[in-house]
Amino acid sequence: MTTSYVFYQGEIVEESTVSIDIRCKGFNYGLGCFEGIRAYWDEEKKQLYGFRMMEHYERLLESCKALYMDIPYTAKELCDFTVELLKKNEFKTTTYIRPVVYKGSTQLTPSLYGDSDDRVLIYCQPFGSYTGKEVLSVAVSSWRRISDTMLPPRTKATAGYLNSGLASLEVLQNGFDEAIFLTETGNVCEGPGENIFIVKKGKLITPPASDHILEGITRDLVMTLAKNELGMEVVEKSISRTELYNSQEVFFSGTAMEVTAVGEVDRRKVGNGEVGEVCKKLKDLFFDITKGNNPKYAHMCTPVY
Repeated sequence: MTTSYVFYQGEIVEESTVSIDIRCKGFNYGLGCFEGIRAYWDEEKKQLYGFRMMEHYERLLESCKALYMDIPYTAKELCDFTVELLKKNEFKTTTYIRPVVYKGSTQLTPSLYGDSDDRVLIYCQPFGSYTGKEVLSVAVSSWRRISDTMLPPRTKATAGYLNSGLASLEVLQNGFDEAIFLTETGNVCEGPGENIFIVKKGKLITPPASDHILEGITRDLVMTLAKNELGMEVVEKSISRTELYNSQEVFFSGTAMEVTAVGEVDRRKVGNGEVGEVCKKLKDLFFDITKGNNPKYAHMCTPVY
């Protein structure tokens, strides 16, 4: 079996040498935050590209700040560590990268205050399509999205993903591929791990940050591409549940989800039930950029080899 390497507390070490104490706060209380990053392999160029790594690590540091956690690395240093880690593992396939910052203390209290034992771990693994499907069937979950006054979604906190897990459990048991959250006030929010867009009357519409979304890095790129490459008007506004039913297109975006069409919401067909024209164009642009094939957006790709 090939040896797997991870980054842990300033060093790249064999994964088998790293352990987490069963008493640590990160495990017991979910006191931590994380990021999800992809690196895309281009077989023709024999090159692996870390995609928007700097933006992801900047967001990780923002999460740490909000959660009163502190680590001794800059976003640039974390990018450099990640490139080194990918090289050490000799990955030559599209890869998922998971940085985690967590409380390593074994103190019994769940407090974030007065505890400086903040630990950093980065691991990675080969990763292809998140769902294995071109078009998804989704349902609105009865579980409401956590709000910014409860467990702020923009922090990408590890504890917050129990909310996602419950929504996914509900819809998967009922035969759907993915869930959609509503806010406490009934507005469309996002999926368990991805942002949502609709196309209506020639406009690309997505929920605003004030509707308790994670301000996604792929979401940001999709909005940029729609404006600059497709010439579309992009609107951030609250979306009602019924607007999903009569939209021309619905699709998700996210690091794991990438750009994926929704063909059915609550057993109601969206458009013709297939990948819509706008989604297809954005998806093609997205994958071209991730492999360094578009000079205009080449700055988003970090070559590993």
